[in-house]
Amino acid sequence: MLKGIRYINPLKWIGWLFKPIEQNGAFFVFMFALGWICTQTEIMPYYLRERGAKPYELSAPELFLDIYILCIILTLIPQKIRRWIKALLYIFFYGVALVDTFCYERFESTLTPTMLMLFGESTGQETREFLSGYLSWDGVKGGVGWILLLILVHIVWTIFMLVTDKMRKRLVQSKVSETFITGSKAVLGIVVAWLLYSSVSQTWDNKVAMKRLFSYDTIGEVEHEQTKKDRANLYLPVYRLAFGIYANHLASHQLVQLKAASEKIQIDSCNYRVPDIVLVIGESYNKHHSQLYGYDKPTTPLQVAMAEEGSLVTFSDVVSTWNLTSFVFKHMLSLYAVGDSGAWCDEPLFPEVFRKAGYHVTFITNQFESKAKEGIYDFSGGFFLNDPELSQQQFDARSTKTHRYDDGVLKEYDILDKQARARSQETGNLVILHLMGSHMDYRARYPQKTQTYFTPQMYDRPELNDKQKQILAHYDNSLRYNDSIMACITQRFANKDAVVIYVPDHGEEIFDGSPYMYGRMHGANIDYRLARNEMEIPFWIWGSPAFREKHPDEWQDIQNAKDRPLMIDALPHLLLYFGGISTQLYRPTLNVLSPDYDTKRPRILKGVTDYNQLKRP
Repeated sequence: MLKGIRYINPLKWIGWLFKPIEQNGAFFVFMFALGWICTQTEIMPYYLRERGAKPYELSAPELFLDIYILCIILTLIPQKIRRWIKALLYIFFYGVALVDTFCYERFESTLTPTMLMLFGESTGQETREFLSGYLSWDGVKGGVGWILLLILVHIVWTIFMLVTDKMRKRLVQSKVSETFITGSKAVLGIVVAWLLYSSVSQTWDNKVAMKRLFSYDTIGEVEHEQTKKDRANLYLPVYRLAFGIYANHLASHQLVQLKAASEKIQIDSCNYRVPDIVLVIGESYNKHHSQLYGYDKPTTPLQVAMAEEGSLVTFSDVVSTWNLTSFVFKHMLSLYAVGDSGAWCDEPLFPEVFRKAGYHVTFITNQFESKAKEGIYDFSGGFFLNDPELSQQQFDARSTKTHRYDDGVLKEYDILDKQARARSQETGNLVILHLMGSHMDYRARYPQKTQTYFTPQMYDRPELNDKQKQILAHYDNSLRYNDSIMACITQRFANKDAVVIYVPDHGEEIFDGSPYMYGRMHGANIDYRLARNEMEIPFWIWGSPAFREKHPDEWQDIQNAKDRPLMIDALPHLLLYFGGISTQLYRPTLNVLSPDYDTKRPRILKGVTDYNQLKRP
């Protein structure tokens, strides 16, 4: 061997790969066991547990990789400090896992952004009442029980190791062959190297997706990321906690902007042109499955009857801004218009404008109930509606629960309307009803025992199999049920000076073109096929007999405007016109009834594609 060159034993070098586990053996084993329990007992979404769904298939390699990296970091910390850091990590990881698993067992949901938001809004007394109501021996089952058992084993193991500490030191000091030890560590190092290679190669895509998920600036972008097929799998409770904190952080920024935007509201005057204005927001409505728009099945017989009698005007060229409810709600409620500088939250929300103008504003939603198991989609769409301060600024009355079917919205309105009759009727009423409509799962959107009209046998569609025809029948039945709901809404305003505006948030794929599918596609490319099914939407205005009699010019304007191109982000300006609200926020170029309306305005879908420029086949 050359002098001056120190010999490096390759076996020792390879053995270093095992050192992070060697120095943090108990931490590695118990944290791996904790992660494994969580991944095997928590299957998301919760309802898939009943359908034979399996746990995250890459949980073992990803757990190994994550805990190994954490052990490397611990190894770099001095032993005296490392001991305390590991103790804190144990408390943190066990605590988060227990909360996450408990929520999964009790509320059918792991930690979500909404759950964290609700916890942040709870008072100390509410928290104590919650704990006393739910913490019991009955809760020690399933994943919670396994985690508690693991904690017990961990405590016993720690005590055992402390008692036998001197014995282990003597064993280490005994004359054991250094070559044997070095060789053993080298073998273990080779095993670790193989496991690392396998883990990285299998889980790299998920790590990239996780990095991408936590890199956005708005909650809307995060939601859109979650629609992708290669979205991140937040397979551990600690990752779900981090995501919840991150999502609430992004939402809080937009809440601050919205509250600042309220200062822009200045009302010059209000003549309450239409005393009762009703906006009904539907869900997932494919325009081309509406009998009102030429569909060959009687999905909207009551709306057709209203159109034939002359009380309902159908608009022919209306598109949504997005195919995600949350994005649409933000564009539909904000006075921001697509193409303006800034963001949607830089402008006030029109319900607050109406309220400051003297209208009594009622909001009833069958979707945006702030509840623990709410997903990111509903959180993104409803966080600014459920914020206590903003809710109070926008609404005089609102619903507090959701219903299985949309007839519950009618019952909710009747209750709130009865309560409101005691107040003065001198001002106007703005009523916003948000339906569940035809949201997937379609078979759950209507009472099948009493409202089934269409059956698979009624569809002459040889390109579809029996299962697809059944899905199609469920969808059309949901539209027919929606038709009955809309008729009931108009009946409630038949004796008032009122208009009812119906607009769904977006459309839906429902086997209307190859590839034959249902639901929505969330890719970046928007062609006319996608726009036709998911962005083109029905839009109509119904006028009560009193409205048509008292406002003949406005009723004629509605009929004259029915073929004008419209995108629903302009809707607030039509509503301000109906309200007779004079404010600098109103733009006649965005009011489809105004002679100054801009018919050449680009209609940008998903912020990237101008619908007006799409080529029709």
